[in-house]
Amino acid sequence: MKCHLRFYLHCLVLMGFSCVISTYGPYQRAQKTGDILLGGLFPIHFGVASKDQDLAARPESTECVRYNFRGFRWLQAMIFAIEEINNSSTLLPNITLGYRIFDTCNTVSKALEASLSFVAQNKIDSLNLDEFCNCTGNIPSTIAVVGASGSAVSTAVADLVGLFYIPQISYASSSRLLSNKNQYKSFMRTIPTDEYQAIAMAAIIDHFQWNWVIAIGSDDEYGRPGIEKFENEMFHRDICIDLNFLISQYFDEAEIRRLADRIENSTAKVIAVFASGPDIEPLVKEMVRRNVTDRVWLASEAWASSSLVAKPDYLDVMGGTIGFVLRAGKIPGLKEFLQQVHPKQSCHNEFVREFWEETFNCYLEDSLRNEDSENGSTSFRPLCTGEDDIASVETPYLDYTHLRISYNVYVAVYAIAQALQDILNCTPGKGLFANGSCADIRKVEAWQVLKQLRHLNFVNGMGERVRFDNASEVSANYTIVNWHRSTEDGSVVFEEVGYYSIHNKNGAKLSVDKTKILWNGRLTEVPFSNCSEECEPGTRKGIIDGKPTCCFECTECSDGEYSDHKDASICSKCPNNSWSNGNHTSCFLKEIEFLSWTEPFGIALALFAVLGVLLTAFVLGVFVQFRDTPIVKASNRELSYLLLFSLICCFSSSLIFIGEPQDWTCRLRQPAFGISFVLCISCILVKTNRVLLVFEAKIPTSLHRKWWGLNLQFLLVFLFTFVQVMICVVWLYNAPPGSYRNYDIDEIIFITCNEGSMMALGFLIGYTCVLAAVCFFFAFKSRKLPENFTEAKFITFSMLIFFIVWISFIPAYFSTYGKFVSAVEVIAILASSFSLLACIFFNKVYIILFKPSRNTIEEVRCSTAAHAFKAAAKATLRHNSASRKRSSSVGGSSASSPSSSIILKTNGNEAESPSVRRQSQKPRVSFGSGTVSFSLSFEESRKNSVK
Repeated sequence: MKCHLRFYLHCLVLMGFSCVISTYGPYQRAQKTGDILLGGLFPIHFGVASKDQDLAARPESTECVRYNFRGFRWLQAMIFAIEEINNSSTLLPNITLGYRIFDTCNTVSKALEASLSFVAQNKIDSLNLDEFCNCTGNIPSTIAVVGASGSAVSTAVADLVGLFYIPQISYASSSRLLSNKNQYKSFMRTIPTDEYQAIAMAAIIDHFQWNWVIAIGSDDEYGRPGIEKFENEMFHRDICIDLNFLISQYFDEAEIRRLADRIENSTAKVIAVFASGPDIEPLVKEMVRRNVTDRVWLASEAWASSSLVAKPDYLDVMGGTIGFVLRAGKIPGLKEFLQQVHPKQSCHNEFVREFWEETFNCYLEDSLRNEDSENGSTSFRPLCTGEDDIASVETPYLDYTHLRISYNVYVAVYAIAQALQDILNCTPGKGLFANGSCADIRKVEAWQVLKQLRHLNFVNGMGERVRFDNASEVSANYTIVNWHRSTEDGSVVFEEVGYYSIHNKNGAKLSVDKTKILWNGRLTEVPFSNCSEECEPGTRKGIIDGKPTCCFECTECSDGEYSDHKDASICSKCPNNSWSNGNHTSCFLKEIEFLSWTEPFGIALALFAVLGVLLTAFVLGVFVQFRDTPIVKASNRELSYLLLFSLICCFSSSLIFIGEPQDWTCRLRQPAFGISFVLCISCILVKTNRVLLVFEAKIPTSLHRKWWGLNLQFLLVFLFTFVQVMICVVWLYNAPPGSYRNYDIDEIIFITCNEGSMMALGFLIGYTCVLAAVCFFFAFKSRKLPENFTEAKFITFSMLIFFIVWISFIPAYFSTYGKFVSAVEVIAILASSFSLLACIFFNKVYIILFKPSRNTIEEVRCSTAAHAFKAAAKATLRHNSASRKRSSSVGGSSASSPSSSIILKTNGNEAESPSVRRQSQKPRVSFGSGTVSFSLSFEESRKNSVK
């Protein structure tokens, strides 16, 4: 009894479910039976009527409004593909495909209402009622669904059909959220994801160098993710978004006006829109009403070719729109199939009747729609004759020149058919299911078809390979179109102006032909859409506080920097050997400067140096020519020769400072200068000190003569010079100088010498100055020697000049730069050398050449005698003064003083007085080859007289 009750209960449930299945879903549908059933979801209408359900009575089904001719064409493409497969002898032979297609009205609620009919049969199968009665064969299961179009609708459908693992292949849903396989496990699509489209739109904005745009997205699963990805791409490209908001077709007029006000008041001229045609249409209408014609619209594929917006009446505002559309395909035979549609010949397609009425604005005899429900008017349409020619009316339905969505529908149907064919051809043991088993094509289930679709890889009749990647999506390829007005009938023409491919083998993803683009429908110049005016070359973008990075002020590049293109973010620094020109748009090579042989200053210094060498060589020649004359002998001719040679070296060393500095010249010039000057001053020091010691000696013994022999004089000169040589050797070993290019000076590269160690240079010059100071000291003490030896006065004067020159050189050296450093040192060398040459030798050369009467031994004797007399007179005065002091101290007694006389003896010729001969000691002074002897006597009666 319980068994019979259970049987009757299950049969009652089954009968109730079967009744629901037969009547469930929207009233209108396209339906045809077959061995295997495919579902379809298409937007035959753009939306539903806004109607407030007050629930005073049983709620009525929401009415769909605004007929979509393109949506009906997509539906027809699915039916065409199924009929073509059913008529094929190679694809699914002996198997008939059926279909059940519903209108989503571009609304989630309507789509879900239709989708329940797809999952209802699968739900019955899950009840396992076959043990009571075989009822599932009456209504075949829907093994796959083609659709829907909008991403928001497909998301809702995917949530439902995914519960039963029914494969869903969308032909127009591009939201990147649908790529989540964990949430939408049975969703696939023949359209690329919006992630690539957002990248493409950002790329074209960057291509036209816009940085100030408006972003608009529909408030659904399509617009929000698309605009989010678009914003990220804009951020990475340093492009700013002025306005960003979401829209919907259900916004009231006040909201639309507020959005239009913000767009109209914005300085951004480019508007990027991620929305469907119905969502963007109200805003477009408002912009057309305001006649805002100075904007460039970037259209996503959802409305880039929408018949709601691409209208001739809107082209004054929307002309020049740049849209991204899907790649177009060819479907042979579809044109004829579309033209054959007729209410009397389409018993399986209930949508044909409404299509016919909308196309010819009439009503059929048995139609319930005899009134224009869209505007609510009471005017009646005329009765349709049924013999109207559909080709005579221009509608989007017959616009088959660029089949994009229709082609995606066609590919989706063939993908399902190919998956079924793979199941049919499966070899046991090589199948995709457990243990390599195959599915039974006669009892195939939705989850088996889903498994086969995930491994699909085939070439369709057009020669294109169809396969789904890991995300169950196809590769991204977009065609870029520009909205033009037709010159023939004023209609909208979608002119192809470029393409975008994410898998381009050549790496060039974006290609745009600017010559084909008409901006705002009539202009050829690219519009300006930047927050700030572009910065000219030679300037850079400067940040304005409180403003986006795209809003900037143009700042001129600093000296030494340049920018050679507009809108430069930074100024590039010129290379070290270059400098920026006057307007900072480029760099030119810096002028290389050094103390050159060819410049006037270098020539003048070189001439003075050569003049010094020639004058010194001339003096040396005079001294050699007149080497046996008394003046030359009295000047210690051997030391004079060495002194003149050192002066030649001093003058010559200054020439090394002229010309382009090389490593070898930098290492040679300072040691050459330092050693030459030390050699010169050493000679002067030894020469001056010898004379001083001789004349200051009270008893000129043989020891003095031996001590001041010629060999010892040269030894001292060598020792003094050797110290300087060692300083130079240590310097060159530890920190050798080298050539150096100084790039720190604007517009000029100074080639100078890096001295290596300033301390070593200080030691070199310091040691020279120490010797000069000692020489100055001895020369100053020798300034009162006989006239022929008064060169000490001139040496004193020359040392004073030397100190003045080199004391002035130190601050001048450190305060100058570039070639002037070498020039300062050359001037110091020349000034010091000329002062030594002039003070020490010019007077002697003058006497030798022009006053030969003074160049005699008598003149030398007289000078010596005069000096001796003066010295004796001073000694006598000192002696008398001392005697008086002693006498006064013993009582004032006086004593006679000896008489005084002077005797000179030169070269053995004597002129003596008797009193002098009696002197026991006679001081003798040896000088050169002559010998001067003198004696002193004092007479009281002839005080202060000389005999």
